[in-house]
Amino acid sequence: MIELLEKSLDELQNLFESYEIPKFRGKQLIDYIYHRHIFDFQEMTQFPKELRQWLIEHCSISLPTVVTESVAPDGKTKKLLLQLADSSRIEAVLMKQHYGNSVCVSSQVGCAMGCVFCASTQGGLFRDLTVAEIVSQVLLFAQLEGEDIHSLVVMGAGEPLQNYDNVLKALQLIHEPTVFNISYRKMTISTCGWVPNIYKLADEGLPITLALSLHATTNEVRRTIMPVGAYHALDEVLEAVHYYYERTQRRVTFEYILIDGVNASFKEAHQLGEIGKKFPNCHINLIPVNGNEHIDLYKPSNENMNTFKDIVSSYGLSVTIRKEMGDAIQAACGQLKVAHGRKEEIHE
Repeated sequence: MIELLEKSLDELQNLFESYEIPKFRGKQLIDYIYHRHIFDFQEMTQFPKELRQWLIEHCSISLPTVVTESVAPDGKTKKLLLQLADSSRIEAVLMKQHYGNSVCVSSQVGCAMGCVFCASTQGGLFRDLTVAEIVSQVLLFAQLEGEDIHSLVVMGAGEPLQNYDNVLKALQLIHEPTVFNISYRKMTISTCGWVPNIYKLADEGLPITLALSLHATTNEVRRTIMPVGAYHALDEVLEAVHYYYERTQRRVTFEYILIDGVNASFKEAHQLGEIGKKFPNCHINLIPVNGNEHIDLYKPSNENMNTFKDIVSSYGLSVTIRKEMGDAIQAACGQLKVAHGRKEEIHE
């Protein structure tokens, strides 16, 4: 079957031409899927009966099933637990920001990075998501909200740069004017520091924002809380990120999770400031660890977090403490999936 959620307008038009179907039907089909949210070919009544039958026989629109929908009390954060065709489950989050709707998507089923503070890596990596499975997360929120999606972050479960080809193709599709028309400048890819593909992404020449999950200022601590650090030393990761900045001139974001007694000392705040000042216009996003019954880690006191922030800011850097929008609905990576239980998830 031809998966339509993996086809650009040009690809659809070329496909239709190869079957002697008029090219203009491609744009109509894009409109049905991404703007009118009609996924049943029989309901695409602008098409002649013969074309609808051809679509039924040759094509598919693979949308996941919504298992659970959780909404924060203030209505600003919504999380979906989704089941894919093979019964794997992933999560996606919608955040209503002052500038518009932002969607956070997953890129893999599970994760191989092993970060101790992340629930999504507890079961390890099962597989990469397809292009369609990534695009469908955005499409479902557009359908549910009936509103445009303003921006996109690939920051859910998985290491996006391990699933490089599918993630890049999905972002290119989402960027298309006839699809979601989301600017590359409103897209962010978060990586633990998968060095070879940081260089590869830099050479694509796309103005996508890179967010590095830094989370430590020394190799010793980073390897303790992020096993990926055993593959790429911190200096090697930072060198790749600097190359990305030089090639794209895009402001780099450093994500730094604050874990009491692990990486949140004031000495480490100074070390983080020293790292940050080597990256012009970078932004440092401090994240209080989202501890719960599955992750026995704790955030520092508000006083200590604010002092940590002030120290880093003293190096002339842009620093924020992330607002904890999703705590009430377990919106951190993997938490809803863990809370809902794995017994119904079957990998075949």
